[in-house]
Amino acid sequence: MDRRSPVAQIDYDNVAGNYYDKYESQNPIARALMDGFLRAFDELSAQSGAKTAYEVGCGEGNLSMRLRARGLEVGGSDLEPSIVDEANKRAEALNSGALFAVRNLYELDRSEVDADLIVCCEVLEHIPQPSDAIDQLATITRSHLLVSVPREPLWRILNMARGKYLSALGNTPGHLNHWSPLGFLADISRRFEIVDVRKPLPWTMALCRPRVT
Repeated sequence: MDRRSPVAQIDYDNVAGNYYDKYESQNPIARALMDGFLRAFDELSAQSGAKTAYEVGCGEGNLSMRLRARGLEVGGSDLEPSIVDEANKRAEALNSGALFAVRNLYELDRSEVDADLIVCCEVLEHIPQPSDAIDQLATITRSHLLVSVPREPLWRILNMARGKYLSALGNTPGHLNHWSPLGFLADISRRFEIVDVRKPLPWTMALCRPRVT
């Protein structure tokens, strides 16, 4: 399938479950896990040496605003207009103006993105054609990609341990793809060179560079 085809875009647009704002959770266990995630994110994004960043699947803009607080020029996009509106409200509260747009990953090109660092965290597990999405990320990444996905089967085991999604064997609604760390890095390595990896519980996170073709 052509990754820019209307069919691919419609499938992606209709993915459910993409918009749980885990970054704002007040649950102490969730907060401890997110602290580990954010430490790994800070370490890998700093390692990239980026001055500019573009977040694919920006949600409410939490990661972008974290990068902006460190002095990076940021922008991003997401599928859901209400989520993008919220991200822009948060940016405006920091006197940043509107930074985020409603865009489909498959519509983006490198000239539009034009950033040192592409961030795509907690997105690929929701996309029906993950190989096509990885190909598209390689197309728009000129320097570095920072990407993360839930670490399986640990993610589902932890969900079941807290009594969630038992009928789905712990699978979070909207998670269409499931990777072990080795499996995820193998898929990413098809189009990217792995620079460094972190495994904050329960995620796999990698800093990558596009392969020279």
